[in-house]
Amino acid sequence: MARISLTEIRRRYVLNGRPLDVATEAALRADPRAGARAILLAIERRRFENRAEGQRLRHLLRYEWALWDKGVVQVAGVDEAGMSPLAGPVAAGAVVFPRGARIPGVDDSKKLCAAERERLASEIKRAAVAWAVGFAEVAEIDTINIYWASQLAMKRAVAALSVRPDHVLIDGRRVKDLDVSQQPIIGGDAKSLTIAAASILAKTARDALMRKLDAEHPGYGFAKHKGYGVPEHLKALRSLGACPLHRTSFGPVRDILGLPPLPPWPGSKEGQREAANSCARQEGHSSKARGFSSTG
Repeated sequence: MARISLTEIRRRYVLNGRPLDVATEAALRADPRAGARAILLAIERRRFENRAEGQRLRHLLRYEWALWDKGVVQVAGVDEAGMSPLAGPVAAGAVVFPRGARIPGVDDSKKLCAAERERLASEIKRAAVAWAVGFAEVAEIDTINIYWASQLAMKRAVAALSVRPDHVLIDGRRVKDLDVSQQPIIGGDAKSLTIAAASILAKTARDALMRKLDAEHPGYGFAKHKGYGVPEHLKALRSLGACPLHRTSFGPVRDILGLPPLPPWPGSKEGQREAANSCARQEGHSSKARGFSSTG
């Protein structure tokens, strides 16, 4: 211990995170100084956190290992970002990892701060066999609705992968007309490493695009709030009106612009109820025209 100061040991094994060798650990345990005890406590805390993170990652990889063990090699995770904002496109990420890949810290993008998402996005791209991000633009959102636009973005992300996946793990519902076997997982961004990684890629790519678009459409604060309906954004929308990035099919945007509500989208629950009610009304009118009612 006399050869290396406690300051140097702390720098090497606590600050730089190097594994503590047996001899140095034994010397620290024999050292009565408070500084030696503090170093050992810090290292024990790191070991505990590493064990806990290892267990978390093993749990996050259970869907992937079930497929890898069956010989399904190219497993892609897919997730979207930007369903609820009032402005900007919706994005989707897709990523394929090599068998057994582990990236500490990867989690549902909503649980991570912006700096951590950016750091992890770089690690994900380095570790991945293939990755891609797809977008569906505002005009598409307003034409086919946000749900189908998000599905379109996910299909585009999968199609853009440099390797064809053998199987796709998807957060939420199945993607219609995807020509790859798929497994939807409700809450998948908190249950699957590849889906969580895809959520990080989608979120960071969309955030970067909204920062760029802020310069093209100043005054709304897109670089700060990324198009979400925060009070600052709503105030700017009332003051400036809508720009081409605004989703005019969204109720809050239409309310501020004084536009009438849109009819329910075909296929939505509201649309299905409206269609059923319309059919019932038509049937009632038809019955009365024929001289009888549904009650006989």
